[in-house]
Amino acid sequence: MNALRYEVRNQVAYLTMHRPEVYHALSPELLGELNQAFKQADSEERIRVIVLTGSGSKAFCSGADLKLGIKEFEGMGQILREHYIPLIQTMRRLPKPIIARLNGAAVGAGAALALACDVRIAADHASMAQLFVQIGLIPDAGTTFFLPRLVGLQQAFELASTGKTLTAAECHRCGLVNEVVPGEQLDEAVGRWTEYYAQAPTLAIGYLKQLLNESTTSTLDTMLSREAECQELLGKTEDVAEGLSAFLQKRKPNFQGR
Repeated sequence: MNALRYEVRNQVAYLTMHRPEVYHALSPELLGELNQAFKQADSEERIRVIVLTGSGSKAFCSGADLKLGIKEFEGMGQILREHYIPLIQTMRRLPKPIIARLNGAAVGAGAALALACDVRIAADHASMAQLFVQIGLIPDAGTTFFLPRLVGLQQAFELASTGKTLTAAECHRCGLVNEVVPGEQLDEAVGRWTEYYAQAPTLAIGYLKQLLNESTTSTLDTMLSREAECQELLGKTEDVAEGLSAFLQKRKPNFQGR
């Protein structure tokens, strides 16, 4: 992997985009590396949470690499089908929590990557913008799905149709990010979240993510049935046995993700 750094520490996989000369713009190569890295993290039992970020402190991801040229953009539908759609689907289907460490600007498809994560922690100098409209495009890579569900239809239309840049504080106020901290405290804040998820009941978190995904296009009756199915499966896991024992013994549970 050249444009992506992959590292595992303390049950956490860190995926760091590294194309500093273009603020980690998304090339087909980087998109492919991201997809493979998420799949690798999914396959490793020791990994219980994933952090996605950009190197340095200027940008999380500046979006699609516009240096590809107009000919490439004439075939954007095929590019999305081959590179972006598989990545977003992998991220949303992955049964482990993904944390976006927003170390700087998240723009266009870079913002879409952040929105596809489960938790977003931002440095106070970070920002987010849907800049597609400024080059005559619509938001893609799942943005039209995630954005209105996070901020509501009215604000989603405003942000997408104007390309307005939001500061980290504004992102927090409208529900785009979970937490904003001073830049020098970003790793500490992300560490608190990763520590929690690394010790959480991983299978339950995975089912929760799956059901929340399904709920956006489902009915109450369907979700009631799916909840019952998942609870039955979880009730047979080691984590539930441990959780019940810990509750009765009035101690903190030691979940193993099994």
